[in-house]
Amino acid sequence: MKPIKIVMPISSDPDAPTQSLLGLGALAAELAAQGVSVRELFARTGLDASQLEDPHARISHRQRLAIYRNAMRLAKRSDIGLLAGARQRISDYGIYGYALVSSRTFGEALMFSLDHITMAGPAVRQISFRIEHGTTAILRSHGLDPLGELLPFAAEFWRSSMTAVFSRILESPFPSKRMIFPYPAPVHWRNYERMFNCPIDFGADRMEWHFDAKVLDLPCPNANPITAKICQQLCDVVMTERPGESELVRRIRAACLNSPNRFAGAPEIASQLGLSLRTFHRRLAEDGQSFQSIVDGMRQSIATELLENTHLAIDQVAERVGFADATSFRKAFKKWTNRSPSDFRHPTAQRPAVSPDA
Repeated sequence: MKPIKIVMPISSDPDAPTQSLLGLGALAAELAAQGVSVRELFARTGLDASQLEDPHARISHRQRLAIYRNAMRLAKRSDIGLLAGARQRISDYGIYGYALVSSRTFGEALMFSLDHITMAGPAVRQISFRIEHGTTAILRSHGLDPLGELLPFAAEFWRSSMTAVFSRILESPFPSKRMIFPYPAPVHWRNYERMFNCPIDFGADRMEWHFDAKVLDLPCPNANPITAKICQQLCDVVMTERPGESELVRRIRAACLNSPNRFAGAPEIASQLGLSLRTFHRRLAEDGQSFQSIVDGMRQSIATELLENTHLAIDQVAERVGFADATSFRKAFKKWTNRSPSDFRHPTAQRPAVSPDA
């Protein structure tokens, strides 16, 4: 079935400060319970501990992943992501959380949450939502490869956080039907069953969250139209304060991400979007963009994440971002960053990289 909604939470520039710190307080609280300070959690990220309590503070996608690496390295327990997510409260997400809990129905809350998903700070590049057979609602995460060894932690923290928030919105356990993960079962796999209270599939070719579609029509116990409207308007203001992309650029990026290991050309993308090639280029020019610059930006962003978060060989990274050979990729990467892929992965003059399992 065609997705009802597709959202892209991450900026094409991994260093752009477009994400809030909402939700990270729960991670800090769980680590504090394990004897780890916020200062240690934020070490070598360019962030200050005081920013955790600043509702206007913004971080980049790269900084978020650096925080996740630190959390994995410092945690005393392997299930840190699950434990931290379970701590989430409505207030941990500020006006975003209050907008959700005061919505008329859970379905309205979910749609609002997806429209403003960057406020919640997911680490995946694309999220789609669909309903199958009228009975099962499905949230699917796309563009997972760049997360590399961070994927299990990111998945655990995100899924447990949203399960906790959704349960608090409904004031009852969230009716998950199945959780599907694209990685082997971790040592703490039994904790998944306790956390999500549904069958768990590991080692799949996709990452999906299946839940009962009936929940979409349930009224929210704390629904308040006045509060909802005020909080939603404030969220809209926060969203517009951040540098954004036009709808056309977002749709182009989504179409490119749906072509695994290759980037379709302008004619193919224009056709998918129902535009003539001439209109396609004209509208991009009106936005001050070019198709090639968008593709190059996506390739650079994905390549840098693959180099930072995985052990893939250079030729494998080249293939993942649509290059025919490693030589062409090295030349392009050098043009983008003034550094070779090998120098980027193993810097000599820069700070040492933090290994996820150090």
